[in-house]
Amino acid sequence: MTQTTAAAGRTAPPEKPPTRIHRAWFVAAVTFVTIIGAAAFRSLPGLLIDPLHEDFGWSRATIGAAVSVNLALYGLTAPFAAALMDRFGIRRVVAIALTLIAVGSGLTVWMTAAWQLMLYWGLLVGMGSGSMALAFAATVTNRWFTERRGLVTGILTAASASGQLIFLPMLSWMVEKHDWRPAAITVALAALAVVPFVWLLLRDHPADVGLRPYGAKEFVPKPEPVQGAARRTVTVLTRAARTGTFWLLAGTFAICGASTNGLVQTHFVPAAHDHGMPVTSAASLLAVIGVFDVVGTVASGWFTDRFEPRRLLAVYYALRGVSLLFLPMLLAPSIHPPMLFFIVFYGLDWVATVPPTIALCREQYGDDSAIVFGWVLASHQVGAALIAFLGGAARDAFGSYDMVWYASGALCAVAALMALVIRRGPTVPVLAVA
Repeated sequence: MTQTTAAAGRTAPPEKPPTRIHRAWFVAAVTFVTIIGAAAFRSLPGLLIDPLHEDFGWSRATIGAAVSVNLALYGLTAPFAAALMDRFGIRRVVAIALTLIAVGSGLTVWMTAAWQLMLYWGLLVGMGSGSMALAFAATVTNRWFTERRGLVTGILTAASASGQLIFLPMLSWMVEKHDWRPAAITVALAALAVVPFVWLLLRDHPADVGLRPYGAKEFVPKPEPVQGAARRTVTVLTRAARTGTFWLLAGTFAICGASTNGLVQTHFVPAAHDHGMPVTSAASLLAVIGVFDVVGTVASGWFTDRFEPRRLLAVYYALRGVSLLFLPMLLAPSIHPPMLFFIVFYGLDWVATVPPTIALCREQYGDDSAIVFGWVLASHQVGAALIAFLGGAARDAFGSYDMVWYASGALCAVAALMALVIRRGPTVPVLAVA
């Protein structure tokens, strides 16, 4: 029996009278705060490359490899987490994920070997953060909203940037004035602090509180838990992979990850430091990117509700590629107006690609769009992981990041062309498997 069939056979409970503010907005708010908590650890890798290199003598390629494991698992865990949310509920999955982040971050304080960095920072935190990746935001949006989905997706996507804005200045100050270890402990505590909010305030489905989704005309019964989460996740991937649209979405999003998380988030601070800029100044610039990322992502969600998402993606990738080509000429010992212009311009584009990408997944793959997007997100993180490692290796080999900036700019041009050829209309249905 499919998930849809199972849901249809259930009797809807009496619907509660509507309230002035729909409960969906409170669920979105808790989701926003949760993603901010998860973003704390994602703010840390770029700040730790130089301190770990100095403390342990590990090469930047070795540290970059640990970041790569983290980034790859962040993506590869997401589709399975989306299926597990269908099986066990959002609250349980997210609470466990936050605990994994706290444990992994806390254990790094006692590490003495590179393999421990791979285990704690790469494996545990990668799996935990992956369970609260953008597939989590897509699941909440799909269940709780039928209207304003693009706007809500933009807001939830911006939560990661908001976490960067909140934590980067504080963590960079800790690393520079004290040590990297207090920063790691701070991240662990931040993840644990969010757990009670998730458990007490987050709900899995509008039917749990007797409401219809925001904007829905009719009450939607809660589907039965979907058995065989892992099998369903792989089956959805198998069917989606038979369509060219999936590979275009995955390819463009891989380049998105390479040019953001893998490159700028991981290597911007050490690259700026190579040019004589203090770590706190470089980290502050990343935080400013987070400010404009919030604006750009929310605006992108608004645009996605009104304009063709394929064209939006093409414009976003083209503009990002141009900005990266100019970056090597802007790095200097101090912050100057052209660099600030880059930060604002790049920040507006940082994850603006997410709302139109989720919209295309929803348009093409229907009820299984959250899992399909989870696999598309996996490609995002694989791209990020490759550049995180290759960027460190290029710095070790050539003494400069310039080649990586130029290559990423060229890849963004390719992504813009790929976005334009994504087909219109739904593909062959990707049916859920119970």
